[in-house]
Amino acid sequence: MSQGRFSHLLSPGRIGKLQLRNRMIVTSMGVSLAEEDGTVGDCIRAYHEEQAKGGVGLIISGACGVAWPVGAVQRNQLAISEDRFIPGLRSLTDAVHAHGAKFAVQLHQGGLVAGLDLYAGRPLWCPSPPPYDPQDQQYTDAFVESELAGLAKKPKIDKVEFKVLTKDDIQLVVRQFAAAAERSQRAGADGVEIHSGHGYLLSSFINPRNNRRTDEYGGPLENRVRFLLEVVRAVRAAVGPDFAVWVKIDSQQFGAPDGIQLPFAVQTAQMVEAAGADAITVSSYHNVGRLKLHSESNIPHAPGWNLPAAETIKRAISIPVIASGRVEPEVADAKIAAGAFDFLGMGRKLLADPHLPRKLRDGKPETIRPCIYCYTCVSCIYLQDSARCAVNPDTAFEYLRSTKTAASPKRYVVVGGGPGGMEAALRLDALGHKVTLLERTNRLGGTLQIAALPYEPNERLLEFLRGRIAASKVEVRLNTSATAEVVSALKPEAVLVATGAKRSMPPIPGAGLPNVFSGDDMRRMMTGQPDPDSVKALPLLARLATKVGAALGLTAHPAFVRGATRRWMPLGQRIVIIGGELVGLELAEFLVERGRTVTVLEEASRLGYGLQLVRRMRVLAELPEHGATLCASVKDVRIEPGVVRFRNAVGQEVAVDVDHVIVAKGAGANPTTAEELRAAGLNVHAFGDCQGIGYIEGALRGAADLVNELTRAG
Repeated sequence: MSQGRFSHLLSPGRIGKLQLRNRMIVTSMGVSLAEEDGTVGDCIRAYHEEQAKGGVGLIISGACGVAWPVGAVQRNQLAISEDRFIPGLRSLTDAVHAHGAKFAVQLHQGGLVAGLDLYAGRPLWCPSPPPYDPQDQQYTDAFVESELAGLAKKPKIDKVEFKVLTKDDIQLVVRQFAAAAERSQRAGADGVEIHSGHGYLLSSFINPRNNRRTDEYGGPLENRVRFLLEVVRAVRAAVGPDFAVWVKIDSQQFGAPDGIQLPFAVQTAQMVEAAGADAITVSSYHNVGRLKLHSESNIPHAPGWNLPAAETIKRAISIPVIASGRVEPEVADAKIAAGAFDFLGMGRKLLADPHLPRKLRDGKPETIRPCIYCYTCVSCIYLQDSARCAVNPDTAFEYLRSTKTAASPKRYVVVGGGPGGMEAALRLDALGHKVTLLERTNRLGGTLQIAALPYEPNERLLEFLRGRIAASKVEVRLNTSATAEVVSALKPEAVLVATGAKRSMPPIPGAGLPNVFSGDDMRRMMTGQPDPDSVKALPLLARLATKVGAALGLTAHPAFVRGATRRWMPLGQRIVIIGGELVGLELAEFLVERGRTVTVLEEASRLGYGLQLVRRMRVLAELPEHGATLCASVKDVRIEPGVVRFRNAVGQEVAVDVDHVIVAKGAGANPTTAEELRAAGLNVHAFGDCQGIGYIEGALRGAADLVNELTRAG
């Protein structure tokens, strides 16, 4: 693939007088990687430096508090409220500039979203007391039991108070933004982005839902935007005409008809341009009291969600527009070519692979590690933790990883060709070691193959890992059991065991009935690797289709299976899934999309363990919308011919008519292979699901940590 395919995305661009080497921008993300006191440390410096090495044109910092600690949203966020923060920011800008990228500071005051103010007992700054809706959901409503237990250990919020800003308060904030911009300039930054979206203080004034003032800062739009315009003019006066200044705005507030709407945003953008801004970053927000909408605005579930709004605003102004929101590079290139917007802001994609811009430039898009949109990064922040990435274990840990090639290569054996095994083999190979990967089946992928069926982004990760293995020097041996004899003959320095979890049928009465399938049964059937016992409940046509698909190699491709199963599936109409964790809920999504009537039963009080919080918020809302029945806190489950019986959360006996039952639970640690190899005197290190269920993130992170430990020691 040639660079010409992305020629517009890779072309230079300008924001004011700021020249950028391409049109790709690290959009501002609150990753909580700064030090506790708001200063720059090794962690956040290495995180941004890696992005600069990756070839991006511009990096925008996470929200940087102009009044810190007042107005701080999250712990470990950057601060710029005093001169003492300048030296650290200078070290960060220097690190970014050393690799040819530009750096901007995002300026903000959290207002109604300032979580640290709540914990510190400080009032939330706002235009007027916010409206109360008794129908609002709390994001803790979607917590699973382990998260609720963790929350109980966090500091408690005694009460919520609001500080309605006086005119003097408003002028204080204006001065704080201007002073912060000037400090950014002295710290060597190339520009500042004024955050006027996402419910923060400036956007709360613009939003008619939150602003009920009757003075010159409330009422009609030109009054509600007045505060922002005063900030823009003060910042421009502080930094001069040549320093890049732009503004981030919400194009709309989803789920809030009385909130910000696109016509308001168009007019706001025009007024901001007139006030002296060099560009507009177009984002969106949502009604935070509707949990599903947390993935339907600035961090969208749907591809290209915010592009129509960005294009509308672009047509109304003459300064550049920065667009974002799950946009693929091919789409962005075509849109930039068409003049729909000017720059692409990327967040999650650059957490998954900060070298995406370089790989596009070098004509190697197939080597880009894909984001699977699992919301691990964002959910960490919701849970008051630092960000991390499920598919890139190095993100946020760059300062701890070593990429030095081994001075004296060693031989390693990796057992298990699932995601963890492939990741470990690739990392060892990249360091110059000799690696043999043993997989007992006829193809690589492990349980990622079945995970790719209901959730297409997982297939991208599967194909990425398979492709990188094929392009590496790793010796792959399929259809090979890792016996002590086989492994010992390779004389490895160490053996890395990633054989995955052991899956067994739980002791559920009736589990032996012919219409009951385990997770392994489903995996074998859907991937074309059945055994006689696992498909004996199927009619002849179903058995024949499974065998033909396997023989032709069709079931090796998740995309084929997804398409074929929309037309026909060897399962009845009424299905009960026993197990409401990640596997059960993804399977439920898969089945309801294919017209099945699904009931999910879960013993725990909360469903969705293993799904990251923000994605869980959506899934738990959408499954019932599509007709699925979700039952938590169930007891005494028993399966009878044509029916599943159980006691619900209040102890009532419930019977559900059923054609098939799928048991999506019973997975646990699988130490057998590791123990057998240790008994043979080999140096064995087990990781991933064979140690305990950790899903994709656990497998990949376990691989990275283990390789780092082994190679650092050796």
